[in-house]
Amino acid sequence: MMLNGLTELDLITSLMLIFALIFVLFYEAINGFHDTANAVAIVIYTRAMRLQVAIFLSGFFNFLGVILGGLSVAYTIVHLLPTDLLLNISTHHGLAMMFSMLLAAIIWNLGTWYFSLPASSSHTIIGAIIGVVITHALITGTSAVDELNIQKIIEIFMSLVLSPLIGLALSGIIVFLLRHYWSKTKKRRRIHMTPIEREKIDGKRKPPFWTRIGLGISAIGVSFSHGANDGQKGIGLLMLVLIGIAPAGFVVNMDATGYEIVRTYDAIAHLEQYYKNHQKTLLKIIRMDRHQSGSSRINSNDFHCDVSDRLLVVQHSKNILKNLQCYNALNINQRTEMRRSLMCIAENVGKVAEMHETDDQDKIFLHNLRKDILKTVEYAPIAVIFAIAIALSLGTMVGWRRVATTVGEKIGKKDMTYAQGISAQMTTAISIGVASYTGMPVSTTLVLSSAIAGSMIIDGGGVRGKTIKNIFLVWMITLPVAMMLSGAIYWITISLVVK
Repeated sequence: MMLNGLTELDLITSLMLIFALIFVLFYEAINGFHDTANAVAIVIYTRAMRLQVAIFLSGFFNFLGVILGGLSVAYTIVHLLPTDLLLNISTHHGLAMMFSMLLAAIIWNLGTWYFSLPASSSHTIIGAIIGVVITHALITGTSAVDELNIQKIIEIFMSLVLSPLIGLALSGIIVFLLRHYWSKTKKRRRIHMTPIEREKIDGKRKPPFWTRIGLGISAIGVSFSHGANDGQKGIGLLMLVLIGIAPAGFVVNMDATGYEIVRTYDAIAHLEQYYKNHQKTLLKIIRMDRHQSGSSRINSNDFHCDVSDRLLVVQHSKNILKNLQCYNALNINQRTEMRRSLMCIAENVGKVAEMHETDDQDKIFLHNLRKDILKTVEYAPIAVIFAIAIALSLGTMVGWRRVATTVGEKIGKKDMTYAQGISAQMTTAISIGVASYTGMPVSTTLVLSSAIAGSMIIDGGGVRGKTIKNIFLVWMITLPVAMMLSGAIYWITISLVVK
């Protein structure tokens, strides 16, 4: 069914779309070997796993992470582009936009990898998206503030800033507890050895058995969490390409069953009744919207995501969905209208659920309705998920050594102990796993680097100022550099090619 959505494209657009998809998969493969060091550096450095075994397991669990990770992070990436911009850009502008942000992300990721700098792929792609949106606004003479999903950008920015700090603190706490409560016997104190001390004192190259198990499991956790978070970013990018360039087949889930469409219809019907029973709450939100963006109008031919008349949007969507069993029965304009309407309704439901006047029981009810409303628009074909999973897992098999050296050996002043390695990996796996569950994209590289630094600081080893300075500098400049690079590429493309 996925290929059916591409049959209406002309030959040139089809070829360009194929190239865009290849770019996404190439970006994801780069992401794989760029971030593989995060999972394998510590277990290789501590000799807990053989190189080949560590690389294989990292690739395998990255693959599983993508398959089982869900789509919440993916659609956080998609929603960086406002619905109207995503659906209304022309095909050529859409291609230029997609190629510009992907090329910028690839250039920066390859550059930082070449110089062995553990940069953030998340910062890179998010900066690239923001850059092309701002440039598009400048070219078209529209407001960049209106073009950008400011609320979503703020949420993502906060997660990217806070996650390394959380990694620093949590890893420090874990290694502190291990140092003070897991060192009273000779057997337990072995967890605080470095690989060199282990070989010198005990005459063995490998860590103690249970320490090796802990290092292995936490490394697997890092790989799985990385797949779940970074893999979803790749899924989001692929869906951006498909929705923006081939909307006829991808603005809604053309494989949605009649049951899923009926669930969406029922959710909208229940929401309509809820609005009628809570007129005061609805009027308050309408007044807030009018105060922020002015009066909005809506009719059957003109839908916008910032509408004030919720009930009219709901009623119109109900009319389209009533007795509908398959989205194939709608033409391209109706499908596009349907996506915009459902996204608009879901956004409004979220606002109602967040109001302090809404009680806890209604919050749960509204969140459940929102999931059903978005069921057929926040989706990804299984072929997309598997393509990203394969690209990411294959990418883990190559190129890991450059960044691994920085992560494993150059952050701390002293050699890393087994306890520090376990603390850093546990922190990274837990932090990224929670972020994936909540739909927030975070940087595996920066979380792990900060976790290693936190364990080194608390355990008395200290950190290398030069390495930390370089990591911090890359962390600070990645977002603005990616923005400027993608914006410049988009500007040049539009000026020289599209025009």
